[in-house]
Amino acid sequence: MDRVQSLSPQHSAPARDGRPAGTGSGGQEGGPGGRRAAAQRQQMRQDLASAAMELFASQGYEETTVDQIAAAAGVARRTFFRYFRSKEEAIFPDHDDTLVRVADLLASAEPEEHPLDVVCRGIKEVLRMYASTPGVSVARYQLIRQVPALREREIAVVARYERLFTRYLLGRFDTAEEIPTGWQRGGEDDSMLAEVSAAAVVAAHNHVLRRWLRAGGRGDVEAQLDHSFEVIRRTFWASSTPGARRRGALVAPGASGTEAEGVAASALSASPGGEVLITVARTDAPLDLVVDSIRAALEDAKRA
Repeated sequence: MDRVQSLSPQHSAPARDGRPAGTGSGGQEGGPGGRRAAAQRQQMRQDLASAAMELFASQGYEETTVDQIAAAAGVARRTFFRYFRSKEEAIFPDHDDTLVRVADLLASAEPEEHPLDVVCRGIKEVLRMYASTPGVSVARYQLIRQVPALREREIAVVARYERLFTRYLLGRFDTAEEIPTGWQRGGEDDSMLAEVSAAAVVAAHNHVLRRWLRAGGRGDVEAQLDHSFEVIRRTFWASSTPGARRRGALVAPGASGTEAEGVAASALSASPGGEVLITVARTDAPLDLVVDSIRAALEDAKRA
């Protein structure tokens, strides 16, 4: 198997937080020249990955060498190893950058937003990476199913996201900042809940993604993923779901008993002269669509 054991200076190993070394807001890639260089490196990675995929499809994975991939991309063998450590790594050219985007999303999340919602937004970045090039993603999926070494590589890639999400959730449990009631369980279950929730989100993403890939990359895959998120929320975070802040107005999370009754009462008696509005929605409808439909119905009622 074509492989090098050490990384060249231009292909740095990821740091412990999941980010490739030398990247970040304080790095040298912040200026126009740095951005151009980063774009050129990304384009070369894509060119090498495309050349590898075409050769794998035409002559087989085992029969394809790094020299052939480099030649097809119009570069030297040593150039290939500046971007990838092995030919199986060329199948997954986008994950390093996506991992950085996800880490940035987690780090910049508002403290009031439910941590599980933040993780769900993070894994959606991964889904969008696949959905941006359906043809390539479907071909890659078919190839991975045929080559055990690629399946092992894929498992390793998935584990990086799961570790990132677990660390984030554990950090939210351990934070010194005040967290509204219902977001922390307390006791010895916190670490278990963080690991189980992270694993569940990643597993749901993988299930939805594979189903979409088996269908040839057709269908609204984001809507399918949103539905799976709702299932996870009901299963693992049922007490927090009604009150979580979903990048909008803050409602007390985990409301129950008299607190929940007070919220309901305020909605029903907000205006003594108003009428009661009843709406109907499918249980698998994305929450944002349900809220939009309620808002539209209220506006129509006011104009009537």
